[in-house]
Parts: sequence; structure tokens; C-alpha cells
Amino acid sequence: MVNLEEFPCQSDTFLAIVKFCYGGRVELTPRNVVMVYCAADYLDMTDDYGEDNLLSKSESFFHKQVLQNWKDCILALRSCEPVISRAEKLHIVSRCLNALSVMVCTDTTLFGWPMMMYGSLQSPGGSILWNGINTGARIHSIESDWWFEDISYLNVALFERLIQSMAARGIRPENLSGAIMYYCKKYLPGLGRWQGGQSGIPRSVASFSLTPAAVDQRVLLESVVKLLPEKQGKSFCRFLLGLLRVALILGVNHTCQDSLERRIGTQLELATLDCLLIPSYSDSDTLYNTDCVERMINHFVSSEPKVTSVSPTSLNLESSPSSGRLKRVARLVDNYIAEVASDVNLKLGQIRTLAEALPEPSRSLHDGLYRALDIYFKAHPWLSEKEMELLCNIIDFQKLSIDACAHASQNGRLPLRVMLQVLFFEQMQLRKALAGYLNVLDTERASAASMTTPNEITGQPVQQDGWVRVVRENQVLKVNMERMRNRVGELEQEFTKIKQDMKKVTKSHSYLSSPRFVSRRLGCKLLPRSSDAEPDVLERTAPTPRVSVEQAQSSSRHSRHRKSFSLF
Repeated sequence: MVNLEEFPCQSDTFLAIVKFCYGGRVELTPRNVVMVYCAADYLDMTDDYGEDNLLSKSESFFHKQVLQNWKDCILALRSCEPVISRAEKLHIVSRCLNALSVMVCTDTTLFGWPMMMYGSLQSPGGSILWNGINTGARIHSIESDWWFEDISYLNVALFERLIQSMAARGIRPENLSGAIMYYCKKYLPGLGRWQGGQSGIPRSVASFSLTPAAVDQRVLLESVVKLLPEKQGKSFCRFLLGLLRVALILGVNHTCQDSLERRIGTQLELATLDCLLIPSYSDSDTLYNTDCVERMINHFVSSEPKVTSVSPTSLNLESSPSSGRLKRVARLVDNYIAEVASDVNLKLGQIRTLAEALPEPSRSLHDGLYRALDIYFKAHPWLSEKEMELLCNIIDFQKLSIDACAHASQNGRLPLRVMLQVLFFEQMQLRKALAGYLNVLDTERASAASMTTPNEITGQPVQQDGWVRVVRENQVLKVNMERMRNRVGELEQEFTKIKQDMKKVTKSHSYLSSPRFVSRRLGCKLLPRSSDAEPDVLERTAPTPRVSVEQAQSSSRHSRHRKSFSLF
């Protein structure tokens, strides 16, 4: 009895070898040729022991049939998984990978038939003609993603090697990234909703009769991130954010997560708000993972050399080529803060860190920041006035629009000192706007006057076509000026009222600390001093006798009352 240890194949392959040894007919197919090839090599069935032995027959079939046909090559490569070590030794895997890479780079009409894509020969009814015979198959337009579905049946290791081989052959990065996105979408549930765009028309693999490969999702994700080309685009950025979500759920290593965050950060201006709202999958109390978003913002800032090397005061955003990117990211971050601000567990420091992650010149208006802080104050009513003032320091009130200033001046959730600052800057903005309207009005009047100069020859005025339009615009400007005057008056009244309220609060505080209030709380009354009554006497002028008599009687009663009531 012979014990065949480490025999690379299964019982059906062994049975085929036995039939061959006894003169039986062995049918080689793309599904079993790799197994037979490896078994023949293990048993050393070379031509030295017999002409046209099994090893040479399987080698010939593999070279002439399998490597020349796309479908057969996929089936053979898939069958290498159980005997991968011996298939590597015989260079079966490398030859299949090279053949597939060449086929992708080559015209699809030159290899394998029937395929999904064909040439232009077709019958009037649209069927494909083969040597003039109507095959009944329908022609399809050639797409660059026809091979995505086929290679998705390979396991992660073979898929990774195939993508590397294709990249070495010079296949475009767009096609490689499309194949990777298709593969991830197939084996990472929930990723499809984050992948933008369509994956094209997949090739039907019904004739393959293959089941999807058994894939470890964590290994897949860590392998795929290394394969992704350096590419930018809205759909690709959305795909990366979807990968990051899955990575946080699976708990991938730090290198993989940092690579995804860096890739997203360099194209953060292409992201959307719904993709940035990444839930917190850890033990954190907050609903959203703000730390991850903060790191992506830092990667974006570090990728902008003009932002990091130039001081904010000297940076001219209008002339800077990166001004558009900065402004888009600033709007995105402000909307993100406003969305997460309603979380009651979100700390004040996290809001401040997110707002200050971008440089100061990135925001031309601070309306978005004000809206975010207003939502945060509404969701956190227990904040002290000092904490609210500390958070309001991130807002430049001179960069608030007139509408935002009008809202902030009447917002009872803001601290009193902040409201006073808003009122002050709102008055300044309104005065500047009013002065601008006046200048425009003067200019229009001057131009209108120059258009109606008298004619020196006939003495008749020269009518211009734009006169009626200028008069109407002046009327509109007058109405707007009147409205602004009324608004300035209302703001001044509100400002005066707030001052009076503050004075009252100050007086009440001084009264509570006075000796008279303390004695009353103890149940005692202080005797009035003579100097207290002198102002009343001095203010009266020309008293009548009757009034003098009444005053004398009243003073006598008060003196008797003082004698009868004294605790000292």
C-alpha cells in the first residue's frame, strides 16, 4: 500500500489519473486542468515514462486553450485556490494573471468566443453574424468595465495580484479604481449606497456557475486601500467616505484608517454633508465621530501650501488659487457643525476645535458659524454665560451679514455682552450701507442732470433714453434709505433701553448692599437725619400761611412719633 502524503488534489482528480493510467479517456476542462496539472507534476508523470504523458497533455491544453480564452482563464485561476502553492511553483497563477492583463488591454473581439462584446457584423435584425450565419446573439456596445464582474469572483489575494499586474501593463487608473469599487461593493454590504455613479453594464457570468469567493471583509479593506490609485472626483470621494465608515465598523488597523482619512482630506471640498455625518461606533457618548472629521480637516489644511506658509492677515483669498477650495470646505464645515450641534453630549471644546481647524481667511462671512452656535446654545441651555461668551469668541461679528446681525440682536439665548457687540456692529454696517446708498443717489442725480443739458442752438432740452429708468431707480433708493433710517432708529432705541436696564440692575445691586436695606431686613428703622429733610424745604418757593401751619402740625406729629419709637 502506497501512502500519497500531501497529494494536491481531490478524489475525482485522482480517479481521472487512474483512468488515464489504465488507458481510459480523460476529458480536460478549464475547471479541472489545474488540478490534473498539479497532480501529474506531483506524480512525476513526464514523457520520460511514456510518450504524450499526462503532464505534457495538461500543459498543452493549458497553454493552447486556457490562456487564449478569457472565460477559461478566469475559471482556471479560480480553481488554483485549493492548490495555490503548487500552482505557484508551476507558474500557473502568474501566467493566468498576465494573460488576463493582456486581454483587458487588447481589443475584446480578438480573443474568446462567445463574448459579451462583438464586432460590427450583424444582421438587419441586430443579431450577430458568424461566418455569415445568424447566431441569434444580440450585439452590445463596448464598455470599459465589461470585466469587472468576472474578476470579482476571485479571492482577495488573487484579485490584488491581478490589479497589480494590470497596473504594470499600463491600464488606466480610472478603470482600475472602477474594478476595485465594484469588488468592494460586492463584498462589503452597505457600501453600495455610498458609491456614486453607475458601474456600467456587467457581463453576464451565468455560464460560469461560480459562487462568490469567501472573503474576510477586514482583510479585503486593508488590502484594497493599498491598491487604490491617487484619484480625485466626487464619486470617488464618496466611495472613500463609505470605505471609512466600514473601516470604523470593522476596526481596521491604524495605517489603513489614516490612509483613508488622508485621501479624503486632500479632496475634502468634493465631499457632501451626508457623507461626513459618520456615526460614532465606539464607546463615545456623542452621536457622530467628530474626531475623525477634525483629522480630515487637518489633512486638508496641511495639503494647502499657501494656507500654511502665508499668514492669515497677508493672505488674499480673492487672488489665491485655492480660495475656492477653502470657501467650499468652510461652508461644508459650518454646515457639519450646525448638524452635530444638536447632540446634547457634544462638548464645548469639540465645537470650538472644529470651528478653529480652518484658517481665519477661509470664511468671508460668519453667518454659518453663528447659526451653528445658536443651535448649540438651544440644545445646551445649561451653559453658563462665561462658557457661551468663550464660544462666541470664535465669531467675528464684523463678518456677519445684516440679516444675521438683526437676528442676533434679538436673540435671547446670546449673552448680554455679545448682544451689545452685535448691536454696535449692526449700527456700523447700517451706517456704511446708508452712506453707500447716498453716494449712489448723488451719482445718479449727477448723471441724470448731465443727460438733460439744454441745447445751445434750439434752447430745447435733449431727452435721453435712460431718464425714466434713472427716475425709477432713484425712487427705489429713496424707499430703501427710508427703511434703513427707520431700522437705525429702532436699533438706537433698543441700545438705549438695554443701557437703562443695565443701570437699573446696577442701582438695585447698590441698594441691596445699603445699611437701610439691611436694617429693614432685621426689623428696624433708621431715624431720618435732619439733613434728609432740608432738600424738601429748599425746593419749595413762596409758601402760604396755610401750608406753613400744616407743615408745623405735621412736624409736631412726626416728632412725637420719633419720641415714642426708638430702639437705641
